[in-house]
Amino acid sequence: MSSPPTIPVTNQQAAQSQPPINTPAFRTFFSRLSASIRDALSQRRPWTELADRSSMARPESLADALSRIRKNLAYFKVNYAAVVSLVLAFSLLSHPLSLLVLVVLLAAWMFLYVFRPADQPLVVFGRVFSDRETLLGLALCTVVVVFMTSVGSLLTSGLMIGVAVVCLHGAFVVPDDLFMDDHQEPANAGLLSFLGGSAAAASGRV
Repeated sequence: MSSPPTIPVTNQQAAQSQPPINTPAFRTFFSRLSASIRDALSQRRPWTELADRSSMARPESLADALSRIRKNLAYFKVNYAAVVSLVLAFSLLSHPLSLLVLVVLLAAWMFLYVFRPADQPLVVFGRVFSDRETLLGLALCTVVVVFMTSVGSLLTSGLMIGVAVVCLHGAFVVPDDLFMDDHQEPANAGLLSFLGGSAAAASGRV
């Protein structure tokens, strides 16, 4: 009695058995992201201090307004970043279609390039795409989404409104030199180091 024929396993079947994303990199990314967010939020100032009307006064000149903005940006930087983020979030939530397009674009970047294992090429309709081709395709899609749809104008308008609110508040709040100490300088060091590490990891793929 002859033995049953063996069914060869193709490379495509082997590739399908591999995880779609690089799980360790995925976990490391979100672990660093959550740690950086917690570190940044721990540096925020009390919101009651941000809304203290007794510390507000009209600036005497443009130079005085710019000086106040510079000092208040250094002191309230986490609060101001939260304000701008809320304005951007409200702008996107008010346009669900643009929000959906942006989420799809971000998901494409995450799963097709950032978290995809380096030894697993992208295969679409039987064609294998290299990392450089994938990066170029995602970059072109990003340009199309940002500059040829309403997403770009929506993000730009939301960012401009948020920056205007921050500058207006910073110009009218009288900074107290007593709270401008040296230990506030590295307040966003954790977030900057996280962004730097992510950029270095991404550039290593090219």
